Amino acid sequence: MPLPYVLLSAAVSLDGYLDDTGPERLLLSSPADFDRVDEVRASVDAILVGAGTIRADNPRLLVNSAERRAARVAAGRAEYPLKVTVSATGELDPAARFWHTGGDKVLLTTDEGARRARTLGLAADVVPLGVAFDWRAALEHLHDRRGVRRLMVEGGGTVHTQLLRRELADELQLVLAPLLVGDPDAPRLFGPGGYQSGRLRLVESRRIEDVVLARYLPTAPGTGDRVAAADRHWLALACELAELCPPSRTAFSVGAVVVAADGTELARGYSREGGDPAVHAEEAALAKITPDDPRLAGATVYSSLEPCARRASRPVPCARLILDAGARRVVTAWREPDTFVPGADGSGVLAAGGAVVVVLPEYEERAKAPNRHLEG
Repeated sequence: MPLPYVLLSAAVSLDGYLDDTGPERLLLSSPADFDRVDEVRASVDAILVGAGTIRADNPRLLVNSAERRAARVAAGRAEYPLKVTVSATGELDPAARFWHTGGDKVLLTTDEGARRARTLGLAADVVPLGVAFDWRAALEHLHDRRGVRRLMVEGGGTVHTQLLRRELADELQLVLAPLLVGDPDAPRLFGPGGYQSGRLRLVESRRIEDVVLARYLPTAPGTGDRVAAADRHWLALACELAELCPPSRTAFSVGAVVVAADGTELARGYSREGGDPAVHAEEAALAKITPDDPRLAGATVYSSLEPCARRASRPVPCARLILDAGARRVVTAWREPDTFVPGADGSGVLAAGGAVVVVLPEYEERAKAPNRHLEG
């Protein structure tokens, strides 16, 4: 199921703390960075914090700039983003500022938590998600029922940890403050546990007064049919590569990326790359990798269009090239139509060869865009 783009936002000390143990909130950010956060808030559909953040900080979570709020309204959006909190127990203070400022609010909770929250009279739409709290169900609800496409998560550390460990975070915006806390009892940004392997990719670093903003994207693919946030990033890149293809009336425009299990990009390619009128995207990418590269066995191939099962231009179709290379996981956006090959079924060839094929239909329109000239 499609999910919102989940952006984790946090400020930490040099030694990784979100706060100290003093009675007042430790201010880690700077005035200019608070304004940046306000700008990000104004750009999203919803802002989420955990119940612990509401209890500890009593936040309002508003867009403070009147100009940014006016711009949202002019664009046909609500003045304030939807405010969301999550709680398994539903034990929240009905007098907290979260409920009484800004626009619409929603509490995502368990069946028992919903009964407790309704008894307390919380000023929010209370949504039970089952016996136990499920992050994926929560995100699906926000996407499908609330129209949330971009979700900003502002804490706390437990929420950030859970989303990262479940591979549901699409981006991390981390502000590093020139402070040291050093108190073992103070809250940290990330807790212990099993995280996805691989390095995050740094896509931006910026000095803002005396703090530094770093933006990271996950890179490690999911495993099997389990979709990780990085799968969406890599498939989006494959769709972008398809836009580089020289147009053809007799072949699709396709982009492909091959990524190792640890998130290392092994190669990329696109149809008709390098002036070869017959080369396919997956073929172009795989040709750039040494055949005996041991990372191929655990690699994922991302292709904007389902790899071909039959082709007229070359003796070996892309589905077979992928299997012969040793890759056993393919993520695609669009099943091949019958435009050139009736009954195309590259996914069937891959599955018969022991590969897992994952289709992310939310990227289908992006994959089709470079092929509009073939319609009709």
